[in-house]
Amino acid sequence: MFYRKLLIELNKTKEIRKESKQALIIRGPRQVGKTTLALMYAKENYKNICYINFLENNRIKEVFQTDLNVDRLIRDLSAFFPNVKFEAYNTVIIFDEIQECARARMSLKQFMLDGRFDCIGIGSLLGIRGYNRKYDLSVPTGFESFYNLSSLDFEEYLLAKGISNDVIDYLNKCVKNKESINDSIHNLMLEYFREYIVVGGMPQVITTFNKYHDLGEVRKNQRNIIEQYKDDFGKHIDDFDNAYTNNKELNRILLVFNSISSQLAKENKKFQYSKIKTGARSKEFYDAINFLVESGLVIKCHNLNALDLPLQAYSEEEAFKLYFFDTGLFISLLDDYTASDILLGNLGIYKGAIFENIVADSLKKQQNPLYYYNKNNSLKLDFIYRLKDKIIPLEIKASNGNSKSLRTVLNHYDEYKVKYGIKLTANNISFNNNILNLPYYLTFLLNSVTL
Repeated sequence: MFYRKLLIELNKTKEIRKESKQALIIRGPRQVGKTTLALMYAKENYKNICYINFLENNRIKEVFQTDLNVDRLIRDLSAFFPNVKFEAYNTVIIFDEIQECARARMSLKQFMLDGRFDCIGIGSLLGIRGYNRKYDLSVPTGFESFYNLSSLDFEEYLLAKGISNDVIDYLNKCVKNKESINDSIHNLMLEYFREYIVVGGMPQVITTFNKYHDLGEVRKNQRNIIEQYKDDFGKHIDDFDNAYTNNKELNRILLVFNSISSQLAKENKKFQYSKIKTGARSKEFYDAINFLVESGLVIKCHNLNALDLPLQAYSEEEAFKLYFFDTGLFISLLDDYTASDILLGNLGIYKGAIFENIVADSLKKQQNPLYYYNKNNSLKLDFIYRLKDKIIPLEIKASNGNSKSLRTVLNHYDEYKVKYGIKLTANNISFNNNILNLPYYLTFLLNSVTL
């Protein structure tokens, strides 16, 4: 089992959920470790655990098809799970793949109002699929507390490799104090980071790599995961909790998904519908893009028409870029030699796209909304994020190039109101002329920066 930072937050907020009568809901793409995390949390906090997987146990849905009285539900669940002791106030019921049973999700409200049994819902596409319209079912609004889980970030990856917390603490200290990192550690982190770009943060893939160190097996696992994701494209739930596929929607989602890697390779100032297919329009593919974003597979980054707070107020709805939620999966979509090239430092035409994707992934995992700034195609800033009361531009340099756009913004404070910027390169930490240079591998600590 890998260490996941979200587990700390779940433990901290347990009593808040209890007082608010809210079930814990863990959402995220398939195979990012949601079930493992839920079971770890449950084992730390409860004496008894009832684990239900609606995808593997179709018969269990029958328990929820009549009334949702808690006493009756517990009685019937105890018949299905005779080895579980349903002890009041010390038992948690885990509903895995809860999107497969709409009435089970409805029951969360009854369980929370009753208060004797805690519930955890796990969903891969929770909120995406349709609900059972025959019974006019609705989401239990106000009785769910949502947490999103993605693949492992670089810090979690290092810990999975056996790197000690002392090293992580040392890196954090260097970032906060703007101090140069010891050269031997710096070079080792660069090596691990190149490895992380290729392997990514999917638990199964990391396990395979740590065991065999075979990039062929890594790529095979990654592509299998992507095929499983594609199997979910365009899926919905019918009136009887059966999954069905809308083929027209499926084809549109596939067209969008397959176009992202090629669009990242080009320095487009925004996502171009014409690259999906000839004559494509936003109206035709809006729902397909929204599906990929809401399911957590794709990260959407909007252009800003001004550098001012709040950033969301200056976001352009129609000008955006799309990134993959896991850079390792992105790499697996490229040719078979890309992974070994990256480990050797030869990034080819995708070098800008790779580093942009890894930063987008990291910002998202730190709960930052994603924005970039492109002014008339002459002033380009890769990412913009908010650090407390400051607007911070990020420029990414795959090689040690200059930072013309970043310096332009900093040199015109009266116009842009931006005092500090961050440059991400392979170089060590330095701070000069209000620009903080950070090595790529420290993107997981961007929220810890002090400026």
